[in-house]
Amino acid sequence: MDRSEEKRALRKGLIEQRLNMPDRLQRADLLQRVMRIWLVGRPDTVIGAYWPIKGEFDPLPALHRWKEDGELLDQAQLRRIGLPVVDKLHRTLKFHAWFPGCPMEEDAYGIPKPKDTEVVVPTLLFVPCVGYGPGGYRLGYGGGFYDRTLAELQPRPFTVGLGFTNGFLADLEAEPHDVPLDTILNDNGVVWPFS
Repeated sequence: MDRSEEKRALRKGLIEQRLNMPDRLQRADLLQRVMRIWLVGRPDTVIGAYWPIKGEFDPLPALHRWKEDGELLDQAQLRRIGLPVVDKLHRTLKFHAWFPGCPMEEDAYGIPKPKDTEVVVPTLLFVPCVGYGPGGYRLGYGGGFYDRTLAELQPRPFTVGLGFTNGFLADLEAEPHDVPLDTILNDNGVVWPFS
């Protein structure tokens, strides 16, 4: 089995495991708390995230609360949340403003995306992790969208991986194109950088 087949099998196993976690709702609640606490005091006003698929942790409730809390504290400081929209030509992601109830449509992969909202540039980006390991490296779905996007975004946003504890891979090896994340959070707290 070559490296790409190994990664494909690993992804499939991790996704199945995530979908079948009997305590996924409890773990998601813990990660919501971790995320909300981690966001306290962050100076960011535009945060990029993702629409959860395949049993991924849903960051949107915590981000909606972050947005509302910030606007209550400082009404002059508008906070924005962006969701990814695939740029088919460059195979990268652009982030469009999202808010609860905004018009949505499916992208080419069947993932909901904001429809006709403005492009925003996040200074902080939450990234889904199928798996993750030491050094801030993540295992995604294999399309390379986040790696290409992070390689091009200027200034580069602070990146935070989100995943459940069972996604930790102690022996995950980075490939030359992999861009490490700045921080990784799971339902136990901050797991990268190691404290």
